[in-house]
Amino acid sequence: MVAIKDLFDLDKTIARELFEGKTYPWEVLDEIKPFILKLGESLDPAEYDHPSEGVWVAKDAKVFPSAYLGAPCIIDHGAEVRHCAFIRGSAIVGKNAVVGNSVELKNVVLFDNVQTPHYNYVGDSVLGYKAHMGAGSITSNVKSDKTLVVVKDPEGNIETGRKKFGAMLGDFVEVGCNSVLNPGTVVGRNSNIYPTSCVRGVIPANSIYKDKEHIVAKK
Repeated sequence: MVAIKDLFDLDKTIARELFEGKTYPWEVLDEIKPFILKLGESLDPAEYDHPSEGVWVAKDAKVFPSAYLGAPCIIDHGAEVRHCAFIRGSAIVGKNAVVGNSVELKNVVLFDNVQTPHYNYVGDSVLGYKAHMGAGSITSNVKSDKTLVVVKDPEGNIETGRKKFGAMLGDFVEVGCNSVLNPGTVVGRNSNIYPTSCVRGVIPANSIYKDKEHIVAKK
């Protein structure tokens, strides 16, 4: 339940090609930067502005003047990047996605219609179609002891070989306010995380995470 095919509808991202031929979503993390640079050069200048080196912004996207767009990045059609958003680079912001006030993105893919609207940090992560992060919720992408991240799947631990790994959120995931998604977290499609949660490991699809001892199936 941690494979790309289990988590995402690849028709809901401009980055479909990035995921093809891979099994797990974290396999794309090292390839986001070169993929953006390659894809950006192919984008139609009639549809996308190219305001600076390595940055492409759809003409119908809305980017507030105080937002910072670090290269490389692509802001797709209809997206909104609000006041003081900080896109550090290597970020794909999908169609109609929202990157809100003081949100920081680094090395991420946001599928279409993702919402990170209020004070979120999202790093080394993939957020599926219509995933939503409540105010103040963040991805923690480095373990405190700096060891490599392991995905703790109930079917067996998966060594990722990565020091930096935030969270993989399946389509339609809802993360409650002020939650922390610890390194290596994978949340299955249509699952909800209670506010102020501290989450690690794999959360099954169609679940409600109340705390680590209480993860219940949706009815």
